[in-house]
Amino acid sequence: MEITWLGHSCFRLRGKEATIITDPYHKGLGYSLGKPSADIVTLSHSHPGHSFDKGVSGQPRVIKGPGEYEVAGVFITGIATFHDRHGGRERGGNTVYLIELDEVKVCHLGDLGHMLSEGQVEELGEVEVLLVPVGGVSTINAAQAAETARLLEPKVIIPMHFKTEALNRELDPVDRFLREMGVKGASAPQSKLSVSRFGPSEEMRVVVLEYRR
Repeated sequence: MEITWLGHSCFRLRGKEATIITDPYHKGLGYSLGKPSADIVTLSHSHPGHSFDKGVSGQPRVIKGPGEYEVAGVFITGIATFHDRHGGRERGGNTVYLIELDEVKVCHLGDLGHMLSEGQVEELGEVEVLLVPVGGVSTINAAQAAETARLLEPKVIIPMHFKTEALNRELDPVDRFLREMGVKGASAPQSKLSVSRFGPSEEMRVVVLEYRR
């Protein structure tokens, strides 16, 4: 599977049989989505920065809420969470997705605004690649993101939803999260990441992906 960061919380997961776009955004964020093609689109919540499915070509199946789905050989589980730490009273709901593609389990946390409960961690089960918001303000912050990563124990952690030169919203930079994870002297961001079935002995690592216009 090939993972490419398209900016903000939007990724392209390209597998052997299907391509998935997560949380496509409207151009008002400052990023340029282009017109990527996909078989499946997942939307974590209804904000334009996370739910612009019209920006994706190819007549994809759009998934936008909790439940279990099977599309084009891809298994997806949506788990109900909140966009804030007050039970959704401030910003509403958020859906966390566990996506099983090419024998790899990818968890996209969307705009998660609170620490996961013990029950939610158990419901997610094994997570191998974690896509986690780290910029704070409207989601969990760097320290909470690091704690969430340690709870889920993935093999690969990819930060998202943080301040970049392209983004016109105020969020914290990714550096804070890297410090919380104890990453020192991080290498330059990668343009994409290729992953395949993980072995049991692989250690947890953080990978920062590069946004390219």
